[in-house]
Amino acid sequence: MRKISVLLLFVCLAATTSFGGGYQVGLHGVRNIGMGLIGTSLSYDASTLFYNPGGAAFVNDKWSFSGGMSFIFARATFQAKDANYQATLKHELNTPFYFYAAYKPTKKLSVGIAVNAPYGNRLAWKDDAGTDWQGRYLIKDLSFKAITYQPTVSYRFNDIIGIGVGFVFATGTVDLNKSIPLDGANGDGSLHVKGSTSNFGYNAGIMIHPEPGWSIGIDYRSKIEMKVKGADATFSVAPSLTANFPNNKVDVMLPLPANLDLGASYEFGKKKQWMIGINLCYVFWSTYDSLVFDFKTKTPAVGRTATPALYEDRLIERIGAQYKINDKVAVRVGAYIDPSPVKSDYLNPQTPSLDETGFTCGFSIYPMKGFSIDASFLYLIGTKRSGTYSPDNFAGTYRTGFSIPGLGLSYSF
Repeated sequence: MRKISVLLLFVCLAATTSFGGGYQVGLHGVRNIGMGLIGTSLSYDASTLFYNPGGAAFVNDKWSFSGGMSFIFARATFQAKDANYQATLKHELNTPFYFYAAYKPTKKLSVGIAVNAPYGNRLAWKDDAGTDWQGRYLIKDLSFKAITYQPTVSYRFNDIIGIGVGFVFATGTVDLNKSIPLDGANGDGSLHVKGSTSNFGYNAGIMIHPEPGWSIGIDYRSKIEMKVKGADATFSVAPSLTANFPNNKVDVMLPLPANLDLGASYEFGKKKQWMIGINLCYVFWSTYDSLVFDFKTKTPAVGRTATPALYEDRLIERIGAQYKINDKVAVRVGAYIDPSPVKSDYLNPQTPSLDETGFTCGFSIYPMKGFSIDASFLYLIGTKRSGTYSPDNFAGTYRTGFSIPGLGLSYSF
C-alpha cells in the first residue's frame, strides 16, 4: 500500500484552471477587458475602485455604477509523453461577475464598494478513448467559487494627486474528487474534499495627473492567505482498508499572491477622443512555494504532506487604446503577454499554466447621457508546452485556448 501523495486542488479556491500564467484571473471590468485589461491609470467610472482606488476621487460624477459578466469558453488538451494518449479538459461555462458603486459626498472625497466573483469554475478531465484518465491521481473533477468584497475610500488632494485604500474580504468554497492508487487487488480508491474559507486583505493606490491628458497610477493589492480549516475529507476504499483511510478533516492554506501594478495613459485629439495606455503588473508568485495538507486523524497512509509548487514571480505587460467615434459610440482594442510562473518540472493538470498572449476588443454604446452598454471579447492563445510534474513523474504536452465574451452596463450621474 502506498502512502498517499495528497496533491489536491485547493489551488482552485482562487483560480480558473490554466487561465493565463498561474491561477489568477483579471476579468474585472468589461471596458477594461476591451483595452487589454489595463486600468491602473484610468478613472472613467466606478471600476477604478478595483484597478486603483486612488482614481475614484477623479471620477467626475457624484454617483457611478458599473456591473457586468464574462463568459469563459475554454479548451485544454493533454498529450502523454512517448505515448499515443490524449485527454481533454471538460470545462463547463464559467461566468465571473463584478459590481461597483461609488459616491462622492464632496468634490474631493469618494466612497464605494466593489464586489467581484472572478474565481469560479466546474471542470473535469476526460480520457478521449473513454477509459480512466491517466492523471486521475492528481485530479478528476472540481467545482469551486470565490467572491471578494471591497469597501473603499478615496481622496483627491487637488487636481493632480488622488489616493485611496480598500479593505478586502474574500470568501471561497471548493468541492473536488480525485482517485487514490492502492496496492494489490483493491484497485483505485477515491477522495472527496469539500470545504470553505475566508480572510482579509487590502488594496491601495495612488493616481497622478502631472500634465493635461496624462495619467499615471500605481496600485498594490496585498496577499491573502486562504486557509481552509476542517474541510470534510471523505474516502471511498475497500472495507479492509477503512482503518487506514478514515473519513477525516483536513487543513490547507493557499496564498493569493500580491500584485504591484504601474500604469500610464494619455488622452489626445479633438475632445480627447483618443486614449492609449500601458500597464505593467508584477505578480509575487514566489509566495506559493508549496501546498501543505494536514489531516486531523493521522494513519500510516494519511498524514501531513507538503507538495512543492515553487512558483516564480512574473511581469505581465499590457497595452490598450480607446477611440470615441462620437458621443454615442466608443471602440477599444488591446493586447497583453502573461508568462507562466510554473517551472517545466512542476507542470501539472490542475493548473496547466502556459505562456499566453491575449488579444482584446470592445465597444460601448451610449443611448442616453451617463448610461452605456459595454461589450468586450478576449481571445487567449496558450503556447504549446511540455513538462513533467516531478513528484509524481507525470509528463506530457499541454495546449489551451480561451474565448471570453463580456457584457456590462455603466451608469453615472
